[in-house]
Amino acid sequence: MRSVPTLLSPLLANIALNGIEDLHRYHTNKGYNITPNTSDKDIRKACVRYADDMVFFLRPEDDAEKLLERINQFLAKRGLKISERKTKLTASTDGFDFLGFHLKVQSNGKSRCIPSEDNFKKFQKKVKEIINCLNYGANVKAKKLAPIVRGWRNYHKFCKMDGSRFSLWHLEHKTFQVFNKETKQDRQSAEKLVKQAFPSVSYSENRHIKVKGNKSPFDGDLVYWSERNSKSYDGTTSKQLQKQNHTCGYCGLKVTSRTGGD
Repeated sequence: MRSVPTLLSPLLANIALNGIEDLHRYHTNKGYNITPNTSDKDIRKACVRYADDMVFFLRPEDDAEKLLERINQFLAKRGLKISERKTKLTASTDGFDFLGFHLKVQSNGKSRCIPSEDNFKKFQKKVKEIINCLNYGANVKAKKLAPIVRGWRNYHKFCKMDGSRFSLWHLEHKTFQVFNKETKQDRQSAEKLVKQAFPSVSYSENRHIKVKGNKSPFDGDLVYWSERNSKSYDGTTSKQLQKQNHTCGYCGLKVTSRTGGD
C-alpha cells in the first residue's frame, strides 16, 4: 500500500524532519570541535532540505556510514525510515539530481546547474501533448503553452540554459511547423504565436540570492519579502513594482507574492 501525496505532505514532512539538518554539522575552523559555547557563525550545517528531499554534503574526512546510521536513528524515533531506492552516495563531481535540477562541481571547482533529465522529459511531454492536441487551434495552444513555458524557464533562470536543448529551439521549431500547417495561419502569424507560446526569460547562471537564514514568509517582514519576490518578475512588471516601491497602488499594501502583482 502506498500513501498518496496531499497538499499537507510538505508541511507534515517539515514537522517530522525538523532538526535533521543538525545531524551533520562541523566547525568552520578545521580541527576545532563544536561545543555548547560555539557561536552560530562558526557552525556549518552541511545539509540542504526541502520537505522530505534533502542533500548532505560530506568532506573527505566525514564518515558516510556513521552519518547514515544517525539519520536512521533520527527517523526511527518518528516511525520513519530511509527510502533505499532514493538514497544515493555520489561524488559532487559526478553530479546529482535535486528538486528538478542536476547539480555538479566541475574540474575548475565551480558549480554547474542544469534541468535534470527527468524534469526536462516531463516538461517536454507536457508541451508536446498540447502542441499535438487536435481539440483546439494554434491560438488556444499558444495561450495554454505560455504559462507552462514561462514557469519552467523562471524556475531554471539561474541554470546554464544555452544550447539548443534547454533554449527549447527544437520545441519551438516543432510548434511553428504545427501552427504553420493550419489553414487560418500563415508564416508570419505562426511565428508571432510561437513567440507568445514561448515567452523569453532572462538567465543568469549561479546568480541566485539565497534567503537569509532567519527569514520566513510568515515573519511579518513585508518589506523584505515584497522586494525579494518582485525580482521574480521580468520586464515591465518588474519596473512597475520598483516604481511603486513594491506597493499596490490601489490598497497601499506591500506586494508579497507572485500572485499579488498580477
